Amino acid sequence: MTDLSLPLTAKAWSLDEVEALYALPFNDLLFQAQTVHRQHFDPNSVQLSTLLSIKTGGCSEDCGYCSQSARHDTGLEREKLLDVPAVVAAAQAAKAAGATRFCMGAAWRGPKDKDLGAVAEMVREVKALGMETCVTLGMLKPGQAEQLKDAGLDYYNHNLDTAAEFYGQVITTHSHNDRLDTLAQVRDAGIHVCCGGIIGMGESRRIRAGLVMELANLNPQPESVPINRLVKVPGTPLAQGEDLDPFEFVRTVAVARITLPASHVRLSAGRQELGEAVQALCFLAGANSIFCGDRLLTTRNPEADADRALFSKLGLHGEPVQGRRCAG
Repeated sequence: MTDLSLPLTAKAWSLDEVEALYALPFNDLLFQAQTVHRQHFDPNSVQLSTLLSIKTGGCSEDCGYCSQSARHDTGLEREKLLDVPAVVAAAQAAKAAGATRFCMGAAWRGPKDKDLGAVAEMVREVKALGMETCVTLGMLKPGQAEQLKDAGLDYYNHNLDTAAEFYGQVITTHSHNDRLDTLAQVRDAGIHVCCGGIIGMGESRRIRAGLVMELANLNPQPESVPINRLVKVPGTPLAQGEDLDPFEFVRTVAVARITLPASHVRLSAGRQELGEAVQALCFLAGANSIFCGDRLLTTRNPEADADRALFSKLGLHGEPVQGRRCAG
């Protein structure tokens, strides 16, 4: 089995250094990002993940971007936890479509012990299909990460969402430090970390630079870094904000690639709205992972045929399961 662990952070990035990367001429920034990318990865390989909502709606948290918060009137109904056979069937379909990692997300503040057993069984069954496994279940209590590790979990997703100083303007029901505590539990249990953020929530460029700085200074750095573009869901507090300039999104991908050189940088939520040309720029900027499938939890994602057509135009191909950086 390939060792997916990353080395300890070699460089501590300062906020000014990360902000200076953002300020580079666009061509210079992309050239630097692509150069770093080629030092660690096959430049034409993209890791494919599929994300399934295994428990939708009714979350107690007040995350300002989230359609699944019980505090927001988004028209989304609360649903029960899916049963194991339904999840396995979805994973089999994802594998047949080319996905190598299957991610399962539940709309909880954190999992109750009675639900964790069912999730662990999902992990075991999906792992038995030969896929990498990932879950995002909210904040963990002591001992829960170890239970997931025992079930064979490969990755735990827990995004920082935004920089610490902006966090309270997006979420008030838990803190930035709560996020870091769960990430520490995941690391201590020997599970790989999937951790990124959301761009376009009204934050300044300096706040975006602060988020990337925090991600880059995690020690060790996350193995996967999802870069989400805010999807404006009607009924959420952030639905009425200004749209993010697409070039600023590409810049964020490039800066993430430079500062997190050996991490998979994933185009996540909001890819449907980017269009082919901006996605192509993101791949040039060092993105090498996407979520495939027509839904990301509750929001739209490009259809499989659209992704296949784009990959064909760009000469891209899927990364094998447990693929890693190229030599040299």
